[in-house]
Amino acid sequence: MLLTPKPDGAGAAHDRLYRSLRTRIMHGELGPGEPLTLRGIGRDYGVSMTPAREAMRRLVAEGALSLSTSGRVTTPALSNERIEELAALRSLLEPELAVRALPRAHLALIDRLETINQSIAEQIAKHDASGYIRTNLEFHRTFYLRAQAPAMLAMVETVWLQLGPTMRSLYGRLNRTELPKNHRLIVAALRAGDEPGLRLAVRADVTQGLRLLAT
Repeated sequence: MLLTPKPDGAGAAHDRLYRSLRTRIMHGELGPGEPLTLRGIGRDYGVSMTPAREAMRRLVAEGALSLSTSGRVTTPALSNERIEELAALRSLLEPELAVRALPRAHLALIDRLETINQSIAEQIAKHDASGYIRTNLEFHRTFYLRAQAPAMLAMVETVWLQLGPTMRSLYGRLNRTELPKNHRLIVAALRAGDEPGLRLAVRADVTQGLRLLAT
């Protein structure tokens, strides 16, 4: 039996909206506890209520948005306990991805990571919180893709998504003026093929700032 394809309109609009909102949340373009309404999203993105509702439903299911008992939708304002939990997940998953990627960390990849680090430094110099988060995640994603572990990477990206607004708050608190030292240690460990050093550098990089927020 042949299945009739769905019309492109509503489904395509919903998917574009979902991806756009997901990216904005992950990159910290929205702060913690910011409210979102179907009317506001429809106005801002020029879509009807149906794709706006479906996109928000998916984002709530992923933990990127919070839905109160009254039906109010906001970006998550995480408790200290939740921050600790997500930091623990990053400390478990990301070093494992890094170690799996190490045997495939050829010179071209290392050079690419160095280039991304330069972009991160530029965002820091501009005091661009969202730009910093975006390029920092690009550094990690570019590296972790070499692990060839898509299920694990998808789990990590879900954690990043839930942390996006909190990372924006963290950026202001850290007041960075230079590239995170652990990024340099990660690149150095890759060049040396140093698995224990790589594991330690990644774990420190993904948890230190979050621990600060939870104190």
